[in-house]
Amino acid sequence: MKYYAFLLLLLGLTACGSSEEEGSDDKLTNNFHLEGTITGASLQKVKIEASSPNGTIAVAETMTNSDGKYVLDGNIPGLGVYSMTIGNDPANAIVLPLDINDRAVISGSLKDFAIAPKMSGAKWAKPLTQYMKLFKAFSEAQMEQLPKITEDEARIAKYLELRKPLDAFLKKQVSADPGNSVNLILASLLVPTQELGIERWDPENLEILKKMESAYLEEHSESPFTATLSQQVAQIEGQYNNYAQFNSGTLAAPEIVMNNPSGKELRLSSLKGKVVLIDFWASWCGPCRKENPNVVKMYKKFKAKGFEVFSVSLDDDPNAWKKAIADDGLIWPNHVSDLLRWRTPLVQTYGFNGIPYTVLVNREGNIVGVNLRGAKLEQKLEEILN
Repeated sequence: MKYYAFLLLLLGLTACGSSEEEGSDDKLTNNFHLEGTITGASLQKVKIEASSPNGTIAVAETMTNSDGKYVLDGNIPGLGVYSMTIGNDPANAIVLPLDINDRAVISGSLKDFAIAPKMSGAKWAKPLTQYMKLFKAFSEAQMEQLPKITEDEARIAKYLELRKPLDAFLKKQVSADPGNSVNLILASLLVPTQELGIERWDPENLEILKKMESAYLEEHSESPFTATLSQQVAQIEGQYNNYAQFNSGTLAAPEIVMNNPSGKELRLSSLKGKVVLIDFWASWCGPCRKENPNVVKMYKKFKAKGFEVFSVSLDDDPNAWKKAIADDGLIWPNHVSDLLRWRTPLVQTYGFNGIPYTVLVNREGNIVGVNLRGAKLEQKLEEILN
């Protein structure tokens, strides 16, 4: 399972000066200092780089001596996330949340520098070291345990269980020291992820991110990172509020009027009085086809209790759509599509950007759950129908 951290887009912000500044290093005063010893790295290059809209920019560079010792001084325009690389192998690199006047000792062994450096001196050194240690253990546990689990819900449950020590550290650290520059890295794991979605996200994280935002507005008000952080916190809050509203049972499901495979017009509102699963899918969507047997299972189990499925296909080929319905045994009668693929207005109306995507509607026609699948869908249906 891959991790998608939205705040990592902060790395794409300009962390160095303008192009006019890039050619005038001799005029800049050194404002950060790094030193240390890298065993196994005799006479190796040590460099600090930053990302910018124009690509990677060199910030400072030096060489280790024959014993692997180095001293590196350089100039940065302000708070940012920078990479530190030993030698010419990009794998021997770590990220550092450097700020003006930072002084740190960074040592280690070249063979495991990227995962186990030893850091001290700067305010961010200790928490970054702890984070890297926990993240290493988390990553190793994922690689060892997750491939053995074939069922999606069980794999997600194990993933969340393995993350608990890391999550506990992140919440404690960011809450206790919200203005620390290390939070540019740590907070990336406090945001919702593409794979898990907002429904499995802990809303307590929103308050922690707001606390960090307030501290950055006070301590790093001039940094472009602070403005981006504020924008993202607002987006996450809006996303969560929409999700909460979708699950409150007070928001009416927008009407859907489309034709079925025979050209007959069907309306979602005609099913009012039943519990309806609106299932957005397509014949070309592999994950959708994989999920279809579970939807069939739910339909057979709960149909007699007043459950219906209203399938909305994002197909553009009517023959492929009809064939997939038959091949997957989608035995309910409510199949519709405007054959516009992603151009269908329902993408905006229902606010999704990936399929399969489901919306559960109660007997009154109000939304009571979104993106429910597998065990979570079954549990919700048991709750509503029984």
